[in-house]
Amino acid sequence: MSSRRTRSVLAAASALTVFALGACSSTGTSDGSGSGSGSGSGDQIKAVAATDVWGSVVSAVGGDKVQVKSIIHDPSADPHSYESTADDALAAQTAQLTLANGGGYDDFFGKLTAQASGAKKLVAYDIAATGDENEHIWYDLPGVEKVADQVANALGEIQPASKQLFQDNAKAFNGQVEGLLKKAVDLGAAHPGTKVVVTEPVAHYLLESAKITDSTPKAFSDAVENDTDVPAAAVSQFTQLIKGKQVKALVNNVQTVTPLTQQVVGEAKSSGVAVVDVAETLPASVTGYIDWMTKEVDSLSGALNS
Repeated sequence: MSSRRTRSVLAAASALTVFALGACSSTGTSDGSGSGSGSGSGDQIKAVAATDVWGSVVSAVGGDKVQVKSIIHDPSADPHSYESTADDALAAQTAQLTLANGGGYDDFFGKLTAQASGAKKLVAYDIAATGDENEHIWYDLPGVEKVADQVANALGEIQPASKQLFQDNAKAFNGQVEGLLKKAVDLGAAHPGTKVVVTEPVAHYLLESAKITDSTPKAFSDAVENDTDVPAAAVSQFTQLIKGKQVKALVNNVQTVTPLTQQVVGEAKSSGVAVVDVAETLPASVTGYIDWMTKEVDSLSGALNS
């Protein structure tokens, strides 16, 4: 989204400042959940991910051979406008592997990792190569599988003795992702012609996999993407789709709350249209990517089956 991306550029400027502070900052020991500080020990590989979504993928592939720091590890944080800290800078400087989302989503991270000259740097958006401009690539399940494979390859190059372990872990992880993809495809096949509206195109790729039509008026989507006021006519059209039950569900990004999103969520609830909550980082109640995405797919399934 244009202006949100602009804010990320401003945040990146602060990252340049904290590089200077990072050298005198100390960090603790990673908790192994993707939220640690990134200070490795023994033969653990130091990895840094832009968000805990990608940090959890690295953790799933690397297991206890990798110590992961996720720069953004807060369900209420906005990755577009995150401001880096001195600890973030130090972790990035010492990282052996970095994983960005890319696609304009986390521009701050590229600035943050610029001085990690010896690190292997992966960008999920580039790896997935969907040909789509939507940057919420973690909802592209086939793309996530490609990322896991590339993480395994990179970790194997860093620590050849554990190469097979990383490949085995990636295979197991991708098997679970494949199961989620099948579930989404089957869900769409069971409900042909299903239409939904969205407050923001966060789950775009998931809906696409399930062949569920996003009927959100273009003027509404364009305004949200550009972070401008949504035209009154578009709001009216959006709410009429809900009130007239012409859509099966409203897919709502819980991490972008505005008077307008609150209004349309209220309209959906009062009209008996299901609300499917989606997010951009891991909720506090989940253990990792698979657990989280399973809940997301199940929520969509519940809406379509209601």
